[in-house]
This record gives sequence, structure tokens and C-alpha cells, in this order.
Amino acid sequence: MTAMSPPPVVRPRWLAPVVIVVVSIMVGGGLLARELYRLPESAPDAILAQSAAPRPIEQQPGPGTVELTPDAAAHPQNTAVRAVMQAYFDSINNRDYDLWKTAVTRERQQAKPESTWLKDYDSTRDGSILVYRIDAVPDKQLRVLVGFTSTQDPADAPPELPEACVHWRLVLPLTLESSAWKVDAASGSTTPELSRC
Repeated sequence: MTAMSPPPVVRPRWLAPVVIVVVSIMVGGGLLARELYRLPESAPDAILAQSAAPRPIEQQPGPGTVELTPDAAAHPQNTAVRAVMQAYFDSINNRDYDLWKTAVTRERQQAKPESTWLKDYDSTRDGSILVYRIDAVPDKQLRVLVGFTSTQDPADAPPELPEACVHWRLVLPLTLESSAWKVDAASGSTTPELSRC
């Protein structure tokens, strides 16, 4: 009887390439998942830390810094929107018509010459400015839901709420004009929500 040697082990030649492909797919999938679920590296400077306590009347209108909710801060245009809104409110608070012109569309500038603008905002001071939401709409436009508080002489307040302190919540349209976002004239379809402080 002759001793039989075990048959030689033949490894399939396709095993190594298949293992390499499977491992590569798993690594790629892991890297993709990490990128998709990674938190942003840095948050915008002025994201609102929501406070439950309203300001006392003597502290109204509050700071003039534009803040963003986390929802608004997540929008890709948040930095540009915050900058134009800050210029818009700074111009009103500082009675700076030239600054206001940099923040609004040409159409809006033509509709409100400097003498009218100064009269309209003569006693107005805006603060506690919060951008709640930014929505993109067709024709290179954004809609910005913003809330703020204004203090003014009651004679300069909105006719429907002639108070010295008013909380506002409204949608401001922004239009891309000369490669920059500008506050446009509000259409008749948006009515601001107003309430007493």
C-alpha cells in the first residue's frame, strides 16, 4: 500500500481580490457616513441662546445685534443674510441713510428718499433682532422671517398699534442684486404680526 498524500490545497485566485474589494467598500462607506453625520466644525457667531424671560420695558428694545436661531444658522446663506440684516437695522438705529442704501434694493431706495426715510425713523430704535428662518424662493430671492422690538414715539408707531414699544414679526424679502443680498420692498401678501411690549 502506498501512502497517499493529501491533495494539494488549491486556493482560488479570486479570493484575494474579492476580499480587497469588500474591505475597500466598507472603508469607503464608513468614511462617507462620517462625512454625512459630522457636526459643523464651527457655529456662526450669533446663534441665539433662547431665553424664556422677556425684557422689562425699561430695557427695551434690547441689543441691536442680529441673532439667528439654529434653523436660520443652518441655511447656507446665513452669513450673508446676517450681514445685510445687521446693516439694515444699524442704519435705522444710527439714522444712517447711506448705510441703509447699501442694505436695500435700488427699487426700495427710489421709493423712500432720504427726507422721507429720516422722518419715518425719526424716533425709532430697533433691538432684540432674531432671524427665525431663511427660505430660498425662485428668481434669486430669499424670504427671511425676522422678529424684533422697536421703541418709538407713539406718533411714529404703526397706525394699527400706536405704542411706544412694539414687538414685530414679519417676512422680509431679500433679492440678489449686483451679486449681493439686499432687502427688497415687502409685497402686499405679507402682513407683519405686531404686539405690545
